[in-house]
Amino acid sequence: MAQDVEAAGTAGYAYGLAAFGAAIGIGYLVGQSVQAMARQPEASGQLQTTMFLGIAFTEALALIGFVVFIMLKFV
Repeated sequence: MAQDVEAAGTAGYAYGLAAFGAAIGIGYLVGQSVQAMARQPEASGQLQTTMFLGIAFTEALALIGFVVFIMLKFV
C-alpha cells in the first residue's frame, strides 16, 4: 500500500515536471511567433501555421507525460 502511494507521488511529480516544461515551451514559442508577426506582418500566415504545429508538438510532450503518469499509477 505504501509503495502504491509512493509510486503515485513520484508519477505525480513527473507529470508536473512534464506539464511545466510544456508550458514554458509553448509560452516561449508563442511569444517569439508574435514578435516575428509584428516585425513581418506579410509572413504572418506562415508564422501562424508554424506556431500551431509547434504548439501541437509541445503539447504532445505533456500528453506523453500524462500517459506515463497513468501507466505508473495503474500498471
